[in-house]
Amino acid sequence: MLNPSRVPVARLTFRSLTRRALPAVLAGACALVPSAASACASCGCTLSSDAAFGYSSTAGWRLSVQYDYLNQDTLRSGTHTASVADVVNAPSNPALGGGEIEHGTLNRYLTLGLTYSPNANWHFDLRLPYIDRDHSTYGQQQSPYVPADTAPDQLSVAHVAGLGDIKLLASYQGFLPTHNLGVQLGLKLPTGAYGSANLFRSGPGAGTPLDNSLQAGTGSTDLVLGGYYHQAISQDFDAFVNGQFQSAISHAPNTPGSDFRPGNSLTASVGLRYANHPGLSPSLQVNLLRRLADTGALADTTDTAGTIAYVSPGLTARLAPRLSAYAFFQVPLYSNLSGYQLFPRWTGSLGLSYGW
Repeated sequence: MLNPSRVPVARLTFRSLTRRALPAVLAGACALVPSAASACASCGCTLSSDAAFGYSSTAGWRLSVQYDYLNQDTLRSGTHTASVADVVNAPSNPALGGGEIEHGTLNRYLTLGLTYSPNANWHFDLRLPYIDRDHSTYGQQQSPYVPADTAPDQLSVAHVAGLGDIKLLASYQGFLPTHNLGVQLGLKLPTGAYGSANLFRSGPGAGTPLDNSLQAGTGSTDLVLGGYYHQAISQDFDAFVNGQFQSAISHAPNTPGSDFRPGNSLTASVGLRYANHPGLSPSLQVNLLRRLADTGALADTTDTAGTIAYVSPGLTARLAPRLSAYAFFQVPLYSNLSGYQLFPRWTGSLGLSYGW
């Protein structure tokens, strides 16, 4: 499966460009959240969190909490849906003589965010994700497919709950007097459990470790590089564009699952926000994700790469002078996935943001 490394909350203030003292506004919901543990591009949120919380030029602190819901319940391959018979009879790795029939992956992420801005030029962000994941699979089945392959007694179920991989990010936006052009540098740290930390609870696979790509963490330290630009394009509308690249640079040595490296990922977002209402701010963004395959002896190298595009409408409401609530609904526009992967029909994000 493709991981939409994890995790990503978005806010957009544009105070340096307008005379309105607007609250932090959600223009996306996930870019600063660490990638979800699964390496599947569809497993995590791709909404732009920088646009929602990171573009203010006002010094101070901001605390946020965000809930993301992502139910991967549809098998896809390439640009189309796939059947369980396809997985077994036309496997992504023919050498295995069959394929794994995944049943479903339900992801729920709760992310605590803390941002500190000492001045107009710098921002420092910390993201602490909690991962709650249910995964079920019929396991590896040999060709040809028969209905008994997906009988109830063939279903193995696992549950993952715990701290995910923490992300630390520094942003500099002192290039222009308007502070609307910035660059980012950060790290994702291996704080989430991985390797043999989680086992299947029931079914034929009971007692065996869950795939590395579905653990709460990847076990890797990742380098994060990014950039963004935002601009008022009329009296009523603001726009932004950003991008972020993430790559594993090291892995914890001599630990279970150390022969696993999550694939590199590149995300890009463009968005538009209506800014001529003091209490409600609707917005729309398009999010793109390109993820390379996981590598290593313990990696699923044939079913973890892909390209995905989403459209993400959302709304932010100012509840108090320093408190905002937001909701985003994300719908896939396009997907081209390697092998066979579970894919969501939609994802949802809710959150609160408080600044002082």
